[in-house]
Amino acid sequence: MTGYGSDLVVDLLRAVGITHVALNPGATFRGLHDSLVNHGKGDPELILTLHEEIAVALAHGYAKARGAPMAAAVHDIVGLQHASMAIFNAFCDRAPILVLGATGPMDAARRRPWIDWIHTALVQGTQVRDYVKLDDQPASVAAIPEALLRCWRLARTEPQG
Repeated sequence: MTGYGSDLVVDLLRAVGITHVALNPGATFRGLHDSLVNHGKGDPELILTLHEEIAVALAHGYAKARGAPMAAAVHDIVGLQHASMAIFNAFCDRAPILVLGATGPMDAARRRPWIDWIHTALVQGTQVRDYVKLDDQPASVAAIPEALLRCWRLARTEPQG
């Protein structure tokens, strides 16, 4: 067992064969970013981008070229909104990708003034639910393996996407 939930995510990505994760750095998944660098030690390889739409477009292109999913990480609801057009494009092209999201505190009592309120949605998946096969928002570290593995299986199931 790993020490952090983000280490577990990296281990799961590696276990299913994800070789690359594209992301535009964001504070809500700084733990995942750290785990990709320090726990993963380059496996999977981290690809830094300047925009979430580019991160997802990279995953789309990789999936089409390799026939296997790639992951992209997006920051909070604003990152998901930025990535939504690229997610839609991958859906239309039946490209199997994994989009990993992060959010601010779900407990309103833990939110910082202003920033957490404008960047956090109760259920982020509603932004893209009409054009993804599955969205999930695991509420605990224990729920991560089932959620990630289910998404992985569905992405690879025909029709892919």
